[in-house]
Amino acid sequence: MKKRRIVVKIGSSSLTDRADGLSAELVSEHTAAIAALAQAGQEVVLVSSGAVAAGFRNLGYHSKPASVVSKQAAAAVGQGLLMEAYTEEFKKHGIITAQLLLTRQDLVNKDRFHNTGRMLEELLKRRAVPIINENDSISVEGITFGDNDMLSALVAGLIHADHLIILTDVNGIYDGNPHNEPEARKYTYIAEVHDGLLKAASGPGSSVGTGGMKSKVLAARIAGSLGVQVFIGTGNGPEKLLDIVEGRGDGTYIGSTSRLSGKDSKRWMAFCSVPSGTLTVDDGAARALSAKGTSLLPVGITGVSGTFRTGDVANVVDPQGNLVGRGQVNYPSDVIEEIIGRTGDEAMKISGGTTPEVIHCNRWIHLQKEEAVR
Repeated sequence: MKKRRIVVKIGSSSLTDRADGLSAELVSEHTAAIAALAQAGQEVVLVSSGAVAAGFRNLGYHSKPASVVSKQAAAAVGQGLLMEAYTEEFKKHGIITAQLLLTRQDLVNKDRFHNTGRMLEELLKRRAVPIINENDSISVEGITFGDNDMLSALVAGLIHADHLIILTDVNGIYDGNPHNEPEARKYTYIAEVHDGLLKAASGPGSSVGTGGMKSKVLAARIAGSLGVQVFIGTGNGPEKLLDIVEGRGDGTYIGSTSRLSGKDSKRWMAFCSVPSGTLTVDDGAARALSAKGTSLLPVGITGVSGTFRTGDVANVVDPQGNLVGRGQVNYPSDVIEEIIGRTGDEAMKISGGTTPEVIHCNRWIHLQKEEAVR
């Protein structure tokens, strides 16, 4: 088998028993399947939910808690139990595990983004299996990943993965809801996630997990734009992941566009950075940025909102407010306001700057609205 780098995402619904608690049997099955990949020479990173499910009963809750603080408390207890369960099972296969708890802030910061990538590279080189989860106990609403589907897509891009396998309790993407529409047809392969598919994706299908099919489809779109092949579906037994990688999985395969493959700075800027403001440009500049990937000059800018410094990331929108992309600015917002509509030479004279571009093409990425993770 050709050596590949694979991210496996396992949701809470694929780890819990009928009472919503962590299932030792399912943990064992998933671990055996991941071990089979590793023993076949593949590099594997696991993104796993399940901390809340593992911990809520220990705190006296009779069912999965609903409030944010109770979920955080349950996750604080359950994360250790979840890792203990995985570690003991992987030991049976002679595999070392490593725990990594991330918050959105860890990837928003460019240096931490790159440091995280280098650390994961070292773990994979040492044949360990990193197990990643969002640090639910300390994540603050508004700067979370939203769910582990999105986290798995970002991790897949960060480590230049070949495949992202999202295991769920539904065997793929359908053109309707298979639970109440018997005639719904399953997509076995999708070249790319288009707007219609994203809009039609269903909402949450389980009371256990935080992500529904829509979050998985959006994650597939993000991963695809990062050059990662995606599978969404299910499977049984220790061979299930090997079958998926070899194209025999029970689910939906989604191809990739490979637009950002190999460009780490643009990966970070597109999908992890938090823009500090917005630049509005005229139609001509919007077309040039979208079609040609040119630099943004002050002559094409018509408005500035927000306060930002040199080197910060800003969104760029067209006159109708539609997102064109984002980039790192060469001037702070107050200076840009002074040079709006000016030529490059005029802008440098007024600002005392050394570059005519407000955003250089090397620090620019064209994006669609759904791709801009905030």
